[in-house]
Parts: sequence; structure tokens; C-alpha cells
Amino acid sequence: MAAAPVWSVDPRTGKQREQVAVEATAQEVDAVVRAAHATRDALADRGVRAAFLRTAADRLEGARDHLVEVADAETALGPVRLTGELARTCYQLRAFADIVDEGAFLDVVVNHPDDTATPPVPDLRRYKVPLGVVAVYSASNFPFAFSVAGGDTASALAAGCPVVVKSHPDHPALSELVASLLRTAAAEHGVDKGVVGLVHGFEAGVELIKHPLVAAAGFTGSVRGGRALFDAAAARPTPIPFHGELGSLNPVVVTEAAAAERAETIGTGLAGSMTLGVGQFCVKPGLVLVPSGSAGDGLLKSLTDAVSDTDAGVLLDHRMRDNFIAGVAERTALPEVESPVTPGAGGEHTVSAGFLTVPAARLAARGEHDLLLEECFGPVTVVARYDSEDEVKAVLTRLPGNLTATVQLSSEEAAGQGRGAEILAELTPLAGRVLVNGWPTGVAVAPAQHHGGPYPATTSTSTSVGGTAIERWLRPVAYQGAPEALLPPELRDDNPLGLPRRFNGRLER
Repeated sequence: MAAAPVWSVDPRTGKQREQVAVEATAQEVDAVVRAAHATRDALADRGVRAAFLRTAADRLEGARDHLVEVADAETALGPVRLTGELARTCYQLRAFADIVDEGAFLDVVVNHPDDTATPPVPDLRRYKVPLGVVAVYSASNFPFAFSVAGGDTASALAAGCPVVVKSHPDHPALSELVASLLRTAAAEHGVDKGVVGLVHGFEAGVELIKHPLVAAAGFTGSVRGGRALFDAAAARPTPIPFHGELGSLNPVVVTEAAAAERAETIGTGLAGSMTLGVGQFCVKPGLVLVPSGSAGDGLLKSLTDAVSDTDAGVLLDHRMRDNFIAGVAERTALPEVESPVTPGAGGEHTVSAGFLTVPAARLAARGEHDLLLEECFGPVTVVARYDSEDEVKAVLTRLPGNLTATVQLSSEEAAGQGRGAEILAELTPLAGRVLVNGWPTGVAVAPAQHHGGPYPATTSTSTSVGGTAIERWLRPVAYQGAPEALLPPELRDDNPLGLPRRFNGRLER
């Protein structure tokens, strides 16, 4: 049976543009994984890894105009957005190169024997080693930053793990181009091109997660698809770590005092956040708790004006457009749900932004309105009007895990007066990042960043953004009583590599 062709599709028209590749067979997936596995020794040298990452960033920057053109043709995200995302991707690669050079991620700990301890301590030396081949499943909505050269790939390579990427069907041509640039960068440092493998097709993704040489996986996508892969990873004869980002509602609580103080600012800010990128950000605010009464009414007027002025946009593909239109229709059919600005079809290939309102009491108990507590991908949010603080608490207790949770406070509440600290405490169990007087769209690449959260936001406690994302692809190993001459250089007493470490209880830098 012939392999199915892989086409690049224009989301603005729904028409096929060009054949890019063919879907990989099980035998081809096996060959790609084995080729990646064979490159492990070349990545063992941290100097090579860091240089490879920096060269990869250089190659991507050098091809910027062509990459952005190809990405826009496949995603309709626009040159401005895509240029910024590519810059972020290059920054991320270089940031991981710096982390590799520093070496603190190895968590080196050396303990010399201590017979006076109870029980006695033998000679122990601990650090972290790479897991092996990492399977990366590309996201639809970030064709650079969460795709072939994105954070999962960059952090895995930084850890010393070869990568096999399952491309997203919405940007196969871009995936091929980026993979080629990464392989060129690898070759410049003596690393075989197999270090970055690429496969296309649904069945290829299934075969990839089952392959015995795949040691871990990173995924960004839907709850349904991610959960299926997560279950497959756990059902293997040897289960593997699966770091999946599956879905997030990203709740926002607006206090009555905040609404009274700056209704217009909050309304326009919410409109900008929920419609950014045609609502296709994983951290889009999808549920906003707004007080009943005049203060909340003012916020809704501002939100209505701002959303009404938003142009119709193109979603990443027609399947997502169909799901968005159907999801909005199902939600607006619920009792007491109103749509001050009706979201839905904006044209043959576009969608219009809008928002829905519902009494918060409808969400406080299990029932048909539970649908409003599920993410709807696209430019729509749900505004729940509450009459009391008890209603806010009741709704928050019903929410699943999220990437973010936000509270909008008044100036007095932010200064420590009122319920600000209490609301923060209520939001903290719900999300990996808690914001005050901001909006969740925009995820800074920084050492302190955490992009993850309780299930279904993610399937692990790790982050996929920031320096600590590297920890997902490492495991600790300790040597006991090993002669100095046999130890890896990272664990020797004289510290020939100059690594940060904890030596006999003292932190050395």
C-alpha cells in the first residue's frame, strides 16, 4: 500500500499548495529512531552540544525571511507574529547553549566517606545523565517555538538527547525546512544529521511513541490526542515519561473593587488577550469571573466595544474552524447563556471574535453548563457574572488544572488590603503560573518561568518553557565506591571541567 502524500495547505483558502513529503511507515519510523539513537555519543560532549545549538540559531536567523514566508503560507499567522516567534526560538536555543556551558543542570553532588555518620556514608557521587531519544510532537499554533526547533527539541538536545519530531500536519513544509537547517548545523560540528529526525503522519506518531528506543516524549496539543499518547506511553512494556500540554481554561477573577476602579482598562485588556492570534494561544483567558452590578456592567461595555472592533481572522485550518463554530453554537444553546458579541463564522474561511455571558451560579454545580468549563480553541471567552464571593469560590473549586490563573485587583487590594492574598491562595492550586493585574498571553523565556500546571494543563509537574525544561530529559545516577580514575570527569575531586557542584555539603561555584 502506497504511503499517503503530505500536502502543504493554505488556511486562507483551504486549498493544497504543494506535496511536501509522504507519511512515514512503521519501518521508516524505526529507521529514523535508530539513526537518532546512533548519535548519542556525539552529543556526549557538552562543548559540541552548546556549539550546535548556537549554530542552529544562526542558521534559522540566516533563513528568516524564507522561513517566515513559508510559515505564513501554511498558518496565516502573519509575518509580524511569526518573525517575533522565530526570534524567540533562536533566543531559546542560545539560552540552552548557555545552560549547557554553565553545567549547573547536571546537579553534581560529591560526598566523601564519613564513618562518623549514622549510618556511615560511603563515597557517593551523583549527577544527571540524558535519557535517550526524545519524541517531540509539534504544536499547531506555534510553528517555530513549539515545533521542530522549539523548546522541547532545544531542551532535549541540550540535555544530550537526540530528537525525533512528529511534524504537525498544519505546517509540514516549514517542518521539513527547519529540520534541514538543524541537520546542517549539526554537521558543522561533526554530529550526524540523524540527531534530528522528522516523520509525518498520524500512524507515524503512534509508532513513534511505541518504539523501544524512544526514552521520553514531549507533546503540545489537544486533550484527546495527548491523553491517547500519554496512555500509550504508560502501556509500553517499559513505560516512559510523557510530558504533555493538553488544554487550559486559564481562569481570571476580577474583584468588584478592581472593576469599579478600572473597568475600561480591564475590559480592553481582556479583549486584547482573548483575541490575540485569533484566540489560538494556549494561555488565552477562557473563563472570566466578573461581578454583577454596575461595576461589572462597565467592564462588559468596554469588552463589547473592543471585541466588536476586532477584525475577523483565519484559524490554522478548517477543522479547527469547524470545531470553533460548532463549539460556540453548542455553548450558546445552553440556558441563560447570552452572547453580547456573537462569535462564529466571519466569512467562508474566517471567524469572528465574541464572548458569552452566564450567571456564575450556573457553573457552581455539576450540570449541562459544565461545557463552559472546557477550553474552546479560538477567539471566544466566557464571562461568568457572580453575586458573591461564595459563588467565586464555588466556581473555582470546580475547575480543572490550568497553565495560568489571573486575578485583577484594585490598587488597595494589591497593597495588601482586602482579599487579594486569599484569592491568590485559592488560585495557586489551579495553575502553574498565577498572575496579578496582568494577562496570561505572552510566556516569557526566563529562568524563573513555569509553563505547566495540574492535569489536564500538563501531564507532569515540569515546565516546557525556561531553563528548567531541560530537567525533563535527564535522570540521576550515583556512583558508590568508584575509583577516581574510573569516574566521569564531572564527578572527580579536582573538578577538571569547573562545574558548579555540592562538595561534601558545601556549594561550590
